[in-house]
Amino acid sequence: MVKVGIIAAQGAITEHKDAFKKTFKKTNIKGDIILIKNKKEIPTIDGLVIPGGESTTIAKYLHRTGIANEIIKKVTNENTPIMGTCAGSILLAKEIDNQNEKVKPLSLMNMSVKRNAFGRQRESFEAPVTVENFDKPYHAVFIRAPIITKTWGNCKPLAVLENKIVGAQQNNLIALVFHPELTNDLRFHKHFLNLILKQKK
Repeated sequence: MVKVGIIAAQGAITEHKDAFKKTFKKTNIKGDIILIKNKKEIPTIDGLVIPGGESTTIAKYLHRTGIANEIIKKVTNENTPIMGTCAGSILLAKEIDNQNEKVKPLSLMNMSVKRNAFGRQRESFEAPVTVENFDKPYHAVFIRAPIITKTWGNCKPLAVLENKIVGAQQNNLIALVFHPELTNDLRFHKHFLNLILKQKK
């Protein structure tokens, strides 16, 4: 049994939940989804999703509730897989390029991100992205998306759009600046579940 936690602060929580339910069904993986509202729930899960929303608000929520410390502990001690989407990808980064307000990230991935990087002209758009080890492009949904401006060490680009890094992976940590839960393409949710299964062995 695979237990996936989704941070239930804000963002497309239901959509992520539905995507995992579909992926469980499609892959015959037995799984359960827990909506995380309490730091005591973090030690019970096998993988964690930090959905989109407003990065400052989510960061404050994670630190105020003590969930942030539990996440850092879990990754450090158990190499627990995490997938951060849109604002979630910002929270995984060690550096944030254009810090206006004080977002205190989890600082788990060796990468820099730039918030709202596509500007007002392209606040929301869809585009095909090239993804490492995917046989065909992934049709991605971008909503006020950040970009990953650089990666270093064992953090590597995972998805690219017009020479911009829009996804990265570092061991069991995945950062996607777009919203995989808003499409019918389940490849990222499947990839994430595979990381969990591998880690559980």
